[in-house]
Amino acid sequence: MCGRYTVYHDALVLERAFGLAKVANLAPRFNVAPSQPVPVVGLKPDGTTRGLALLPWGLLPAWANDPKTQRPINARGETVHRLATFRESFRQKRCLLPASGYYEWKRDGKSKQPFYIRRKDGGPMAFAGLWDFWTDGASKLTTCCLITTDANELLAPVHNRMPVILSEDQFEGWLNPATDEATLRRWLAPCPPEDVEAIPVGDYVNKATNEGPQCIEPAG
Repeated sequence: MCGRYTVYHDALVLERAFGLAKVANLAPRFNVAPSQPVPVVGLKPDGTTRGLALLPWGLLPAWANDPKTQRPINARGETVHRLATFRESFRQKRCLLPASGYYEWKRDGKSKQPFYIRRKDGGPMAFAGLWDFWTDGASKLTTCCLITTDANELLAPVHNRMPVILSEDQFEGWLNPATDEATLRRWLAPCPPEDVEAIPVGDYVNKATNEGPQCIEPAG
């Protein structure tokens, strides 16, 4: 599962990568954790223009009775189309979660070695995501989660799951509510192993409250 990631590319890079109009620079984040606000790319009400918003990471479905209910941060690609928590969002409320990379921990006996996984070309990743809107009439909350799949050959020795990382030519179809389910499900696959690299990093990242570039420094 992906439970921690980074977003430190500047606004100009995100604009170009995700087809956005001018967006404000985001504070660089090197240890994003569940429940925190994360940048999300989706369609604006006009149905064609893309926008970026900050949403809490952890999906609260529209039908939930209690906003304090457990909010999953990840949805499994194999079941996202049929589980009640995610089903409607998968059909109509898909989004992209920009990331600079993410962390995974490899178990080594009683300890775990953190790895930082990023694109080899240094560009931003686009996690396949879902969003939903919840209200009880008085309060309103829009939340998100990302989708995971089996790890590719490079990453499987570290962890058996990875985020679904979409390519640029899939962005339009993923965001379009009219895209057919068969196509969407076909895209919920691991990215090519040659596109990414896994770097062992120090244990500074293990604590969710630690921040800064030190989180991604290679282990020495």
